[in-house]
Parts: sequence; structure tokens; C-alpha cells
Amino acid sequence: MERSIRQIGALNWVLLLVIGAVSAVVARYAATATGTVGVAFLALGFLVAIGSYFQMRLEERERLEKLEFEELKRTKSASALFTEEAETFAARRSREQFEKFLLPAFTALLFLLQAGAVWGFWKWLGKTSPPKPDHAPVAMALYALFALILFLLGKYSSGLARLEGQRLLRPGAGYLVLGAFICFLAAGTEAAAFFGFARIDLYTAYGLCVVLGLTAVETLVGLVLEVYRPRVKGQAARLLYESRLIGLLGQPGGLITTAAQALDYQFGFKVSETWVFKFLKEAMLLILLLQLGALFLSTMFVIIEPNEQGLLEHFGRPAGGRAVLEPGFHFKWPWPIDIVYRYQTRQIQSFIVGEMPDPDLEKDRTVLWTRPHFKSREGEGSEMPGMLVASRGQVARADTNEKAVPANLLTVSIPFQYQITNLPAWAYNHANSDESLQELANREVVRYLVNVDMENIMSSGRLAAAEEIRRRVQARANEAKLGVNIIFAGLQDIHPPLGNKQYPVAAAFEQVVSAFQQKQTNILYALAYAAEKIPRAQAEATTTLAQAHNAAVTKVALAEAEAARFTNQITAYEASPSVYTQRSRLETLARALEPVRKYVLTATNTQDILILNLEEKIRPDLVSGTILPPDANKSSPTNK
Repeated sequence: MERSIRQIGALNWVLLLVIGAVSAVVARYAATATGTVGVAFLALGFLVAIGSYFQMRLEERERLEKLEFEELKRTKSASALFTEEAETFAARRSREQFEKFLLPAFTALLFLLQAGAVWGFWKWLGKTSPPKPDHAPVAMALYALFALILFLLGKYSSGLARLEGQRLLRPGAGYLVLGAFICFLAAGTEAAAFFGFARIDLYTAYGLCVVLGLTAVETLVGLVLEVYRPRVKGQAARLLYESRLIGLLGQPGGLITTAAQALDYQFGFKVSETWVFKFLKEAMLLILLLQLGALFLSTMFVIIEPNEQGLLEHFGRPAGGRAVLEPGFHFKWPWPIDIVYRYQTRQIQSFIVGEMPDPDLEKDRTVLWTRPHFKSREGEGSEMPGMLVASRGQVARADTNEKAVPANLLTVSIPFQYQITNLPAWAYNHANSDESLQELANREVVRYLVNVDMENIMSSGRLAAAEEIRRRVQARANEAKLGVNIIFAGLQDIHPPLGNKQYPVAAAFEQVVSAFQQKQTNILYALAYAAEKIPRAQAEATTTLAQAHNAAVTKVALAEAEAARFTNQITAYEASPSVYTQRSRLETLARALEPVRKYVLTATNTQDILILNLEEKIRPDLVSGTILPPDANKSSPTNK
């Protein structure tokens, strides 16, 4: 019998290994998330089964060693020798060392694998896509076959472990039955994908991740409680790697029996024999029914939050005049007769068309085109190619004489804000109104951008473009009867694509913009220089002309004055030649001696008084005389 039990234990881990490997191939072939997560359960079950098989071999060696010791103990000659050395048996020491050191280490490794699998699968499920129905029939048939094989061997192993008291068969048997259930679920998800419900596969995979996470928590709690568990001499050590949660599927004794075994082992006395435990065991069904009844009746009440509206469905159809529930407290028939679906109709909702901004860079006030600032969709550090935008005209290519297509690529990030105004239309006119609205907005953005000029939409035309896009999306949403009001559409981030190291598009565009700005700067400098130099030159020319005119007027006036003076001198000379000659001589001496220093020499007679009048006086003849024209001198005498 012991030999057959060991064979069953070996068959358990061999079957888990083989079916796990084949399931991995099938999961990859069918691209099923449920099958992929199920492979992790089968792999963990293989580790648990091979660990329990190893411990089974150690206990079998210890049992054979005890039988050999008992046989030798019957001989009188060896009785004393083996009695003294009974405590030094190698097989028992090996089993004790395994349970003391290797068993906790193996359980800790199992916890790390479980936690790592949950973390890895949870991230992976967020990026994966639903399976295609092309390979669903083959995968469904194989998973059904795996479920049948695992279920038969698992139920046989669990029954054998319960009837024969072979506790080391329980861990592997639990994983066998769990593997059968997972294969059955994988077959069901493949059938759903074949009939067009592919997303059920992702939901089932998320549920399996939750179960795997609970198993990891249970393993960690078991490790911690093992430290504080009271040790009873002669009591078998608990299998730390055995999951009670998974064991519920393989051991039909029920949740109460499993909990009783755990409590008896943890506290070191028979908790299952107390009156409280017996009462709970007898009344557990009634308590569960009461709780389920209270939970069922609680579904008759619903509270709609202030920013929400609810859709009430009666047997899957809108509930007549009460189809839309306003904020407040409402009564309804219990689930599943009446079901309420909540929608945030009073709250402004949003989505983004184009690139998704990187949340890590939201605090940065300055965003450079030449640095990645979007949440990557195609891998770390890369950006989407962008959207097509028209250009003003064709540009000649450098390598040929052909004209380039008048189009460019722009990286855009357009946030839309909307509010649900007609809840029944939003809920019933489309299977997924959110995705429909986003696809509609994306289509209108693409249509608009291919008909506008790139430079205009990046500069002064941005506000008008945003309003036009909002108007178009609102019009298309009204045509599709989405029941929403598009409140805002903004071109908050629009620029050339980032490019890559070989073709830095944004950097090249910045160089063009910089050159254009430098050109405009030079033009403005030239206009400023012209505005400064031309008026100055005109002023200098006007000044020069005025000075020349003044000089000409002065020359003419001096010439006329000299001519008039000459005429007057002739008249004065003719009137009195001696006086005129003497006066002219004195005036000449006065002008010649004006800058010369003069010395006054007086006689030695000090009684003489010399009076020098140094005042500047005007000549009497300039104010007392009358100068007549030359022709008047002949007919009239000169006034003196």
C-alpha cells in the first residue's frame, strides 16, 4: 500500500509537469490570458507536488528505519546497543532537518514565486489584448481533455489522502483539482471568444490573479504563524507549503473541517471539540442563509450620489417612467429583478485624442519639443509618428526635381471635456459610448488637420481651430445620438514629432523657426536703422540748404551794403575832401591800433589834467546825417 501511495505521489508531479508544459504551448498558440495564468498554477502545483513527494520519501525511509530497529531490538544481543542509539537514527535526523530548515525555505521561495507571478501577470494583463477566435476550437478541446485527466487523478488522490490518512498527498491533490477547474475555465473562455465574447478571457484571468494573490497571502501568514505556534512533542509538523484555500477544492470535508484542522494545529488543543465550535458547525448553514437573505434584501435600497444619475432596469429592460433615477434614496425590487447602473452625469468627464501626457512631467512649467514628454505607446522613450497636416505649397526635393507632397506630421494632444446630457441615449444607443465618442473625436480631428495649414494652426489659428474641432465633434455626436455636450476642446500641445537620433525632426524644425525669427529680427533692425538714418539725413540736408540760403542772403546784403557805402563815401568826399580824408585816416589808425597795447606819456608838469574817455560811442554822422541817393547829390545840397 505504501508503495502505491508513493507511485500516486510521483504520478501527481509528473502529470502536473507534463500538462503544465503542454498547457503553456496551447496558451501561446491560442493567445489566451486565462490559460497563461493557469500555467502558473500548474507550475506552482508541480513544485508543491515534488516537495511533498520528497518529504514522503523521507518519512518512508524513517518508517523503514524504525521497522529495522524494532526487528533488531528483539534480539537480546543488540537490545542494549540499539536502545542507547535509538535517538541517533540517520533517517529521522534527515527528516527533522528537512522540516526545520528546508521546509520553511521552500515555503518562502514558493511565496516569492506566487507574489512575483501576481505582480507580473497583473502588469501583463493591462497590455494584452483579447484572444482571437481562430484557434478557439482546438484549444477548447485540449483544455477539456486536460480538465478531465486532472480531475480524475486529483479526486482519486484527495480521496486516498482522506481515507488512508496520507496528509502528504493533499497538497498535490489540491493543485490537481484546481488545475482541472482552471482548464475547465480556459475551455469556457475559449468558447466565449469563439462566440464573440473575447473579453471574458481577460476578466477570468484577473480573477485567477486575485486567487493567486490570496494564496500568496495565505502562504505568508502561515510562515509568520509558524514562528509563534506552540510545539507539542510527537505532533507531526504542519505542511507549510499546503494551501488550505486550494485544499478546499480537493478535500470535500468543507470549510468548517478545514478551519478546525488549522485551529487545532495552531493552538495545540482540540478547538473542534468545544461547544462554540460545535454550535457554529450545526448553525453555520442557517447563519449563512440569514446573511445571504439580508444581503438579498439590501439590494432593494439604492442611493444615488449628487453627481450621478441611475438607470433602473426591470428584468433587463428600462423601468418605464422610473428608468432614470435622480440623486437621492430610492426603493426597487431586489436583485436580479431590478438592477441599477450608475453614471456620472453631473460631473465633467474628459479624454485625450492623440498623445497621452506623461504624468511625471505635469509639474514642469517648461516643455521642450526636443525631449520626450508624452506617455509612450510603442515602447520606452518613443513617441507616435503624429497626424498629417497640410502645408501651404509644394517644396522641391533636394535630390530630384520632383515636388514633395504638401503635407507634414504633427504630434498633437487634444483634451476633450464633455458632460452626459441624455442618459438613456448614452447608455442604450451604443454598446460602448465612451469608445464611440473617442473614435468619433479622433476621426474629426484627423479630418480637420488634413485641411489646415501647419503654421497657422501652430500659431495664431490655434484658438479658432480648437473651437472648430469642438463644433464638428459636437455635430457628429448629435448625429450619432450619443447624448453628450462637448464643453471644451483644446490644442494644448501641438508640435512636430520628436523623431529619433538619426532624424531629429523637432530639432530641425526649431532650427527653421529660429532662422525665420532671425530673418524677421534682421528686417526689423534694418527698418529701425532706416528710420533713424533717413530723418537724420533729411535734417542735415535741410540744415545745409538753410545755411547756404543764409550765406547767399548775407553775401548779397553785404554786397549791397558795400555798394551803398561806396556811394555815400563819394558823396562825403565831394562835400569835404579834407575832412573825409582826415576821418578815414583816423578810422584806419583806430582799427589798426585796436589790438595793440597803448602807452600814455605825460609831461612832467603835474598840474595838467588829462581826461581819457574810453566809452564806445556811435559816430555822429551815422545818426545825425541823411544819406541821399547818388542822383540827388546833383540837385540838392548835403545836410550837415
